Amino acid sequence: MGISILGMGSYVPEQTLSNDDLQRFVETNDEWIRTRTGIAERHIAGWEPTWYMGRQAALRAVEKAGIDVKEIGLIISTTVTSDFLTPSVASIIQDEIGAENAAAFDINAACTGFVYGLETAKNFLEGNPSMKYVLVVASEALSRFLDWKDRSTCILFGDGAAAAVVERSSKLFSSYLRSDGSGARSLFARSLEKAPEFISDTEFDDGFPEKPLHQLYQDGKAVYKFATAALPEAFMGAAEKVGISKDDIDYFVPHQANLRIIETAAKKLGVSMDKFVVTLDHYGNTSSASIPLALNEAIDKGIIKRGMKIALIGFGAGLTYGGIILEY
Repeated sequence: MGISILGMGSYVPEQTLSNDDLQRFVETNDEWIRTRTGIAERHIAGWEPTWYMGRQAALRAVEKAGIDVKEIGLIISTTVTSDFLTPSVASIIQDEIGAENAAAFDINAACTGFVYGLETAKNFLEGNPSMKYVLVVASEALSRFLDWKDRSTCILFGDGAAAAVVERSSKLFSSYLRSDGSGARSLFARSLEKAPEFISDTEFDDGFPEKPLHQLYQDGKAVYKFATAALPEAFMGAAEKVGISKDDIDYFVPHQANLRIIETAAKKLGVSMDKFVVTLDHYGNTSSASIPLALNEAIDKGIIKRGMKIALIGFGAGLTYGGIILEY
Protein backbone atom coordinates (compact mmCIF):
# COMPACT_ATOMS: atom_id res chain seq x y z
CA MET A 1 0.00 0.00 0.00
CA GLY A 2 1.10 3.54 -0.72
CA ILE A 3 -0.29 7.00 -0.16
CA SER A 4 -1.49 9.79 -2.39
CA ILE A 5 -0.96 13.47 -1.61
CA LEU A 6 -4.36 15.05 -2.26
CA GLY A 7 -3.44 18.63 -1.46
CA MET A 8 -0.71 20.78 0.04
CA GLY A 9 -0.59 24.23 1.58
CA SER A 10 2.03 26.51 3.08
CA TYR A 11 2.46 29.61 5.19
CA VAL A 12 5.49 31.82 5.84
CA PRO A 13 5.66 34.78 8.23
CA GLU A 14 5.03 38.29 6.99
CA GLN A 15 8.45 39.68 7.79
CA THR A 16 11.61 38.74 5.90
CA LEU A 17 15.25 39.08 6.88
CA SER A 18 17.68 39.53 4.02
CA ASN A 19 21.43 39.05 4.16
CA ASP A 20 21.82 42.81 4.00
CA ASP A 21 19.48 43.14 6.99
CA LEU A 22 21.56 40.61 8.90
CA GLN A 23 24.80 42.48 8.45
CA ARG A 24 23.37 45.37 10.46
CA PHE A 25 23.76 43.36 13.67
CA VAL A 26 25.87 40.31 12.69
CA GLU A 27 29.48 40.43 11.49
CA THR A 28 28.76 39.10 8.02
CA ASN A 29 27.73 40.19 4.52
CA ASP A 30 25.61 39.04 1.60
CA GLU A 31 28.50 37.60 -0.43
CA TRP A 32 29.86 35.61 2.54
CA ILE A 33 26.45 34.03 3.21
CA ARG A 34 25.52 33.35 -0.42
CA THR A 35 28.82 31.69 -1.34
CA ARG A 36 28.79 29.43 1.72
CA THR A 37 25.10 28.56 1.95
CA GLY A 38 23.14 29.72 -1.11
CA ILE A 39 20.75 31.67 1.13
CA ALA A 40 19.67 35.23 0.26
CA GLU A 41 16.78 35.79 2.68
CA ARG A 42 14.53 34.02 5.14
CA HIS A 43 11.12 34.60 6.76
CA ILE A 44 11.11 35.34 10.48
CA ALA A 45 8.13 34.76 12.79
CA GLY A 46 7.07 37.86 14.65
CA TRP A 47 3.65 37.60 16.25
CA GLU A 48 2.95 34.19 14.67
CA PRO A 49 3.11 31.21 17.05
CA THR A 50 4.29 27.89 15.64
CA TRP A 51 0.77 26.46 15.89
CA TYR A 52 -0.70 29.42 13.99
CA MET A 53 1.65 28.97 11.03
CA GLY A 54 0.74 25.27 11.02
CA ARG A 55 -2.95 26.12 11.19
CA GLN A 56 -2.72 28.36 8.14
CA ALA A 57 -0.81 25.76 6.12
CA ALA A 58 -3.27 23.06 7.20
CA LEU A 59 -6.33 25.06 6.14
CA ARG A 60 -4.82 25.69 2.72
CA ALA A 61 -3.93 22.01 2.29
CA VAL A 62 -7.47 20.95 3.21
CA GLU A 63 -8.92 23.47 0.75
CA LYS A 64 -6.70 22.23 -2.08
CA ALA A 65 -7.52 18.62 -1.25
CA GLY A 66 -11.23 19.43 -1.46
CA ILE A 67 -12.15 17.28 1.53
CA ASP A 68 -14.41 17.66 4.55
CA VAL A 69 -12.16 18.48 7.50
CA LYS A 70 -14.34 16.27 9.70
CA GLU A 71 -13.18 13.23 7.72
CA ILE A 72 -9.56 13.68 8.84
CA GLY A 73 -8.76 10.78 11.15
CA LEU A 74 -5.33 11.87 12.32
CA ILE A 75 -3.20 15.02 12.50
CA ILE A 76 0.56 14.64 12.77
CA SER A 77 2.60 17.74 13.54
CA THR A 78 6.34 17.62 12.90
CA THR A 79 8.15 20.31 14.86
CA VAL A 80 11.06 21.00 17.18
CA THR A 81 9.80 24.47 18.09
CA SER A 82 6.51 23.84 19.82
CA ASP A 83 5.03 26.80 21.68
CA PHE A 84 4.43 24.53 24.67
CA LEU A 85 6.02 21.48 26.26
CA THR A 86 2.42 20.29 26.32
CA PRO A 87 -0.14 20.30 24.69
CA SER A 88 1.06 19.21 21.28
CA VAL A 89 1.01 21.55 18.31
CA ALA A 90 -1.14 18.94 16.54
CA SER A 91 -3.82 19.14 19.24
CA ILE A 92 -4.08 22.92 18.92
CA ILE A 93 -4.28 22.68 15.12
CA GLN A 94 -6.93 19.96 15.41
CA ASP A 95 -9.18 22.34 17.32
CA GLU A 96 -8.34 25.42 15.24
CA ILE A 97 -9.32 23.82 11.92
CA GLY A 98 -12.38 22.01 13.27
CA ALA A 99 -11.10 18.46 12.71
CA GLU A 100 -13.29 17.18 15.51
CA ASN A 101 -12.91 13.49 14.64
CA ALA A 102 -9.11 13.43 14.45
CA ALA A 103 -6.52 12.07 16.81
CA ALA A 104 -3.44 14.29 17.12
CA PHE A 105 0.19 14.09 18.18
CA ASP A 106 3.62 15.60 17.47
CA ILE A 107 6.76 13.99 16.03
CA ASN A 108 10.20 15.30 16.87
CA ALA A 109 12.59 14.03 14.20
CA ALA A 110 14.05 17.50 13.59
CA CYS A 111 14.64 18.37 9.93
CA THR A 112 13.70 14.83 8.83
CA GLY A 113 10.31 15.28 10.47
CA PHE A 114 8.15 15.48 7.34
CA VAL A 115 9.68 12.28 5.96
CA TYR A 116 9.01 10.53 9.27
CA GLY A 117 5.52 12.04 9.29
CA LEU A 118 4.57 10.68 5.87
CA GLU A 119 5.79 7.20 6.79
CA THR A 120 3.79 7.36 10.04
CA ALA A 121 0.70 8.52 8.14
CA LYS A 122 1.07 5.65 5.69
CA ASN A 123 1.32 3.11 8.52
CA PHE A 124 -1.76 4.50 10.29
CA LEU A 125 -3.79 4.36 7.09
CA GLU A 126 -2.59 0.83 6.41
CA GLY A 127 -3.50 -0.36 9.90
CA ASN A 128 -6.82 1.48 10.22
CA PRO A 129 -9.19 0.72 7.32
CA SER A 130 -11.81 3.14 8.68
CA MET A 131 -9.37 6.07 8.64
CA LYS A 132 -9.88 8.10 5.48
CA TYR A 133 -7.38 10.98 5.58
CA VAL A 134 -4.27 11.98 7.53
CA LEU A 135 -3.03 15.55 7.75
CA VAL A 136 0.73 16.01 8.16
CA VAL A 137 1.75 19.51 9.26
CA ALA A 138 5.35 20.74 9.50
CA SER A 139 5.64 24.08 11.31
CA GLU A 140 8.83 25.63 12.65
CA ALA A 141 10.01 28.87 14.28
CA LEU A 142 13.76 28.27 14.53
CA SER A 143 14.50 32.00 14.78
CA ARG A 144 13.35 31.95 18.41
CA PHE A 145 16.07 29.46 19.34
CA LEU A 146 19.08 31.06 17.69
CA ASP A 147 22.19 32.70 19.10
CA TRP A 148 22.21 35.86 16.99
CA LYS A 149 25.87 36.42 17.86
CA ASP A 150 26.88 33.12 16.23
CA ARG A 151 27.25 34.06 12.57
CA SER A 152 27.97 30.50 11.49
CA THR A 153 24.52 29.35 12.66
CA CYS A 154 22.06 32.25 12.84
CA ILE A 155 22.38 33.00 9.11
CA LEU A 156 21.05 29.56 8.18
CA PHE A 157 17.56 29.36 9.60
CA GLY A 158 14.12 30.71 8.81
CA ASP A 159 10.53 30.08 9.85
CA GLY A 160 7.50 28.68 8.06
CA ALA A 161 5.02 25.85 7.70
CA ALA A 162 3.66 23.44 5.12
CA ALA A 163 1.05 20.70 5.25
CA ALA A 164 -0.18 17.75 3.22
CA VAL A 165 -3.45 15.81 3.19
CA VAL A 166 -2.84 12.17 2.32
CA GLU A 167 -4.98 9.09 1.73
CA ARG A 168 -4.21 5.43 1.08
CA SER A 169 -3.58 4.41 -2.52
CA SER A 170 -1.89 1.81 -4.69
CA LYS A 171 0.69 4.30 -5.92
CA LEU A 172 4.43 3.77 -5.61
CA PHE A 173 5.74 4.29 -2.08
CA SER A 174 9.02 3.30 -0.49
CA SER A 175 10.73 4.58 2.64
CA TYR A 176 14.04 4.32 4.45
CA LEU A 177 14.32 5.81 7.95
CA ARG A 178 17.40 5.80 10.14
CA SER A 179 19.01 7.55 13.11
CA ASP A 180 22.59 7.84 14.29
CA GLY A 181 22.38 8.84 17.95
CA SER A 182 26.15 8.99 18.25
CA GLY A 183 25.89 12.38 16.58
CA ALA A 184 23.23 13.77 18.92
CA ARG A 185 25.66 16.15 20.57
CA SER A 186 26.56 17.89 17.31
CA LEU A 187 23.14 19.54 16.89
CA PHE A 188 20.87 20.28 19.84
CA ALA A 189 19.02 22.78 22.01
CA ARG A 190 18.38 22.21 25.72
CA SER A 191 14.79 22.50 26.95
CA LEU A 192 15.52 21.99 30.66
CA GLU A 193 18.38 22.75 33.01
CA LYS A 194 20.41 19.92 34.46
CA ALA A 195 19.20 18.51 37.79
CA PRO A 196 20.03 20.85 40.71
CA GLU A 197 23.09 19.83 42.73
CA PHE A 198 21.11 19.46 45.98
CA ILE A 199 19.16 16.51 44.54
CA SER A 200 22.20 14.27 44.56
CA ASP A 201 25.88 14.33 45.41
CA THR A 202 26.59 12.44 42.19
CA GLU A 203 28.34 14.42 39.50
CA PHE A 204 26.84 13.50 36.16
CA ASP A 205 28.08 14.67 32.78
CA ASP A 206 25.69 14.00 29.91
CA GLY A 207 28.41 14.75 27.35
CA PHE A 208 26.58 17.67 25.76
CA PRO A 209 28.46 20.98 25.57
CA GLU A 210 27.37 23.62 28.06
CA LYS A 211 25.09 25.95 26.14
CA PRO A 212 22.33 28.39 27.17
CA LEU A 213 18.82 27.04 27.58
CA HIS A 214 16.62 27.08 24.43
CA GLN A 215 19.54 28.00 22.19
CA LEU A 216 20.47 25.99 19.13
CA TYR A 217 24.01 24.66 18.94
CA GLN A 218 25.51 23.16 15.80
CA ASP A 219 28.89 21.67 15.02
CA GLY A 220 28.86 22.69 11.37
CA LYS A 221 31.72 20.47 10.21
CA ALA A 222 30.28 17.34 11.86
CA VAL A 223 26.81 17.97 10.48
CA TYR A 224 28.13 18.66 6.97
CA LYS A 225 30.10 15.40 6.97
CA PHE A 226 27.07 13.47 8.17
CA ALA A 227 24.62 15.13 5.76
CA THR A 228 26.64 14.61 2.59
CA ALA A 229 26.70 10.87 3.30
CA ALA A 230 23.16 10.59 4.71
CA LEU A 231 21.27 12.10 1.77
CA PRO A 232 22.61 9.64 -0.85
CA GLU A 233 22.13 6.73 1.55
CA ALA A 234 18.54 7.79 2.27
CA PHE A 235 17.68 7.75 -1.42
CA MET A 236 19.50 4.51 -2.24
CA GLY A 237 17.94 2.76 0.76
CA ALA A 238 14.42 3.61 -0.42
CA ALA A 239 15.19 2.96 -4.11
CA GLU A 240 16.63 -0.51 -3.55
CA LYS A 241 13.43 -1.65 -1.82
CA VAL A 242 11.39 -1.11 -4.97
CA GLY A 243 14.06 -1.80 -7.57
CA ILE A 244 14.26 1.62 -9.15
CA SER A 245 17.23 3.83 -9.96
CA LYS A 246 18.07 7.52 -9.86
CA ASP A 247 17.13 7.73 -13.55
CA ASP A 248 13.53 6.80 -12.70
CA ILE A 249 13.14 9.86 -10.49
CA ASP A 250 11.70 13.02 -12.01
CA TYR A 251 12.66 15.30 -9.12
CA PHE A 252 14.56 15.12 -5.86
CA VAL A 253 13.28 17.31 -3.02
CA PRO A 254 16.03 17.45 -0.37
CA HIS A 255 16.14 19.09 3.04
CA GLN A 256 17.05 22.71 2.38
CA ALA A 257 19.98 23.18 4.76
CA ASN A 258 22.87 24.36 2.63
CA LEU A 259 23.39 24.51 -1.14
CA ARG A 260 26.84 22.95 -0.80
CA ILE A 261 25.34 19.91 0.93
CA ILE A 262 22.76 19.47 -1.83
CA GLU A 263 25.38 19.87 -4.56
CA THR A 264 27.67 17.32 -2.90
CA ALA A 265 24.80 14.83 -2.51
CA ALA A 266 23.83 15.31 -6.16
CA LYS A 267 27.41 14.67 -7.24
CA LYS A 268 27.64 11.49 -5.14
CA LEU A 269 24.40 10.23 -6.67
CA GLY A 270 25.50 11.21 -10.16
CA VAL A 271 22.37 13.33 -10.66
CA SER A 272 22.19 16.74 -12.34
CA MET A 273 21.26 19.66 -10.09
CA ASP A 274 18.49 20.36 -12.60
CA LYS A 275 16.61 17.48 -10.97
CA PHE A 276 16.88 18.98 -7.48
CA VAL A 277 14.23 21.36 -6.17
CA VAL A 278 16.03 24.17 -4.35
CA THR A 279 14.20 26.90 -2.41
CA LEU A 280 16.64 27.72 0.39
CA ASP A 281 17.65 30.96 -1.31
CA HIS A 282 14.38 32.56 -0.13
CA TYR A 283 13.39 30.34 2.81
CA GLY A 284 16.67 29.33 4.43
CA ASN A 285 16.65 26.20 6.58
CA THR A 286 13.15 25.79 8.03
CA SER A 287 13.85 22.41 9.65
CA SER A 288 11.00 19.93 9.15
CA ALA A 289 9.07 22.47 7.06
CA SER A 290 11.82 22.75 4.43
CA ILE A 291 10.96 19.66 2.36
CA PRO A 292 7.18 20.27 2.22
CA LEU A 293 7.69 24.02 1.56
CA ALA A 294 9.90 23.12 -1.41
CA LEU A 295 7.52 20.40 -2.60
CA ASN A 296 4.47 22.65 -2.33
CA GLU A 297 6.20 25.45 -4.24
CA ALA A 298 7.28 23.07 -7.01
CA ILE A 299 3.71 21.77 -7.31
CA ASP A 300 2.22 25.27 -7.36
CA LYS A 301 4.65 26.33 -10.09
CA GLY A 302 3.79 23.29 -12.20
CA ILE A 303 7.30 21.87 -11.96
CA ILE A 304 6.12 18.69 -10.26
CA LYS A 305 3.04 17.22 -11.93
CA ARG A 306 0.72 14.29 -11.31
CA GLY A 307 2.24 10.93 -12.18
CA MET A 308 5.82 12.06 -11.54
CA LYS A 309 8.10 10.03 -9.29
CA ILE A 310 9.72 12.14 -6.59
CA ALA A 311 12.29 11.46 -3.88
CA LEU A 312 12.08 13.30 -0.56
CA ILE A 313 15.40 13.06 1.29
CA GLY A 314 16.27 14.64 4.61
CA PHE A 315 18.57 14.71 7.62
CA GLY A 316 18.53 16.50 10.94
CA ALA A 317 19.26 16.53 14.64
CA GLY A 318 19.26 13.16 16.29
CA LEU A 319 21.00 12.61 14.03
CA THR A 320 18.04 11.45 11.96
CA TYR A 321 17.85 10.85 8.25
CA GLY A 322 15.53 9.24 5.78
CA GLY A 323 14.10 9.08 2.30
CA ILE A 324 10.73 8.50 0.70
CA ILE A 325 10.07 7.73 -2.95
CA LEU A 326 6.51 8.20 -4.10
CA GLU A 327 4.38 8.97 -7.10
CA TYR A 328 2.72 12.35 -7.01
